[in-house]
Amino acid sequence: MKKLIFVRHGRAEESSPLLSDFERSLTMKGKTVTQIMALKMKDKEKDLGVIVSSPAFRALETAIIFAREFEIDPEEIIMRSNIYFKLNLNTLSVILSEISDDINTITLFGHNPSFTEMPDRLSKSGCDFLPKSSVVCLSFKSASWQGVMHEKGKQEYFLKPDKSL
Repeated sequence: MKKLIFVRHGRAEESSPLLSDFERSLTMKGKTVTQIMALKMKDKEKDLGVIVSSPAFRALETAIIFAREFEIDPEEIIMRSNIYFKLNLNTLSVILSEISDDINTITLFGHNPSFTEMPDRLSKSGCDFLPKSSVVCLSFKSASWQGVMHEKGKQEYFLKPDKSL
């Protein structure tokens, strides 16, 4: 069985003429909520598998917070620009083709709208909108990453931050 975990980045700084979208950082609240979500995820997962992140700073910061919580060296995070520019089924298949079939879990860190659209398309039952810092896990009955296909995934869990945060 293969698992794909989608994690949307936490709350980021507002856009500014002094800062490119790519450089925007998480706010303090974004970092706090992301830490809480990483802890919630530890109740569901023992291991994040291979971590693949958008290189945009807010997504990479989110990935680093999760990696540290799971005691994974942040140097092991793989960055792929196609997650930042718009992840779709074709670019996802390229990312998956780079991962050994010996690995059973891939955790992706990125952005909406792609991080709502991809789980929705890959899941048999569809998937709701991913708020910031949300996590959705899909499983696929496949021994190979090539078996991760449109509408073949099963949603294992969907973690959203509490509205009070």
